[in-house]
Amino acid sequence: MDFLTELRGRVDAVTSFARLDAEAASALRDDDVVGVLQAAAELVRAGQTLQALVAGVAAARSRREAGHDGLAQSRGHRNTVEMVQELSGGSKADAARQVRLGQVLLEGLPGSAAPDAEADVPVATWHDPLDRALLDGAITAPQSDAILRGLGVPPEDGAEVWRVACEQLLREVPHRTVEELRLAAQCVRDELDPEGAEERFLARFERRAFRMWTDADGLQRASLVCDDEGGAFLRAVIDAAMRPRRGGPRFVDSAERERAAALVDDPRSNDQLAYDVMMDVLRAGAVADAEKVFGTRQPGVRVVVVKDAAVGHTEDGGRPLPAPAIEQAICTTGVREVTVDSCGNPLDVGREQRLFTPKQRIALAVRDGGCMWPGCATVASYCEAHHIDEWAAHGGRTDIGRGVLLCRFHHMNLHHRGYRITRTGTGAFMLHPPDGPPGELRPNSPRRWMWNPPPRAA
Repeated sequence: MDFLTELRGRVDAVTSFARLDAEAASALRDDDVVGVLQAAAELVRAGQTLQALVAGVAAARSRREAGHDGLAQSRGHRNTVEMVQELSGGSKADAARQVRLGQVLLEGLPGSAAPDAEADVPVATWHDPLDRALLDGAITAPQSDAILRGLGVPPEDGAEVWRVACEQLLREVPHRTVEELRLAAQCVRDELDPEGAEERFLARFERRAFRMWTDADGLQRASLVCDDEGGAFLRAVIDAAMRPRRGGPRFVDSAERERAAALVDDPRSNDQLAYDVMMDVLRAGAVADAEKVFGTRQPGVRVVVVKDAAVGHTEDGGRPLPAPAIEQAICTTGVREVTVDSCGNPLDVGREQRLFTPKQRIALAVRDGGCMWPGCATVASYCEAHHIDEWAAHGGRTDIGRGVLLCRFHHMNLHHRGYRITRTGTGAFMLHPPDGPPGELRPNSPRRWMWNPPPRAA
């Protein structure tokens, strides 16, 4: 049996199983539901890798110099991406990712060497660890693509350092979403290449734009492309006004609770509310009373930077910022220093009281980067500070070392589902499920790389 026949046989088997009707699917036991989801995910993962690899071959046979005789062109397509999109039925972005990954995978295969090299000697590439992990099924195509795009192309003398960065990021794969992987890779890239970080920052700044037009129905429409700082500030404005509607912290004063309740009950959609907030801000202009418009959490962008480091990041979202942008922020808003030990643990700045102070929450945001629950990407300002020692029953202290950031959902889940969090000294926080072994809670802060940084390029 040849490869294609065997592959089609497996696809037919899965397809017949996929015809499971709604009644039969509803009757599956919980363990079976999880098992089917896992099996399907593994099949999709293998299919994505195979599709990417073959898409790379198709791209190699559809190069521009081949003209109308290229593989894609001879079948009526302008390029390989268009052909892959039609065959897969997916989006153009997915097809482009498959082609891009396939081309990367082919770089290290025999026959991909430079014209003056031995044709049967594979080319050693800085992304070899990613390629091996993808082909072995250890990571998915989207995860590999996120790391590759986040790291970008290394400088001329940085291939080995980029290889080490790939190996470190691979260890993060089980603990981060695809979006978090891309952001972590970008932060590593900026840390390794601070001069390039400023160039990329300025390039994004040059792409800022705003335009308005009237559509066929007479609606006034607008398109906004933000630079890094402008986008972060715009998001902060919206978040400050919308946080109660989107599940912000519950521990607020009575006046803020009343305002939050009114916002939750507001009949307008989130998009309508966001629009009205922006119009109010524009109308009010520079003389706006920020506390009346936004309540106790006024909009602003807090930047986290390790002392003497060349790059930093926004507290919410962890988006990297180069040194000049940080210096500008310091000139405008000043600084607040948080001292940490060699493991990244902030020194205790709290005192024995029920609620964490604003200073303590800043320190928690620096250390945790957002919700510490495995797989959760909720940013710091949407989180609540959880006491790992119960306050009333066990005399818990409101100290940074005894608290973690959790989003509202996972905070409630912890209290109502029998979970608990422990910590020994300044070691890792451990999450204990009600019926299983404990697992380490890993911070989401991009600055965790400062506690165990990859080597710098020479």
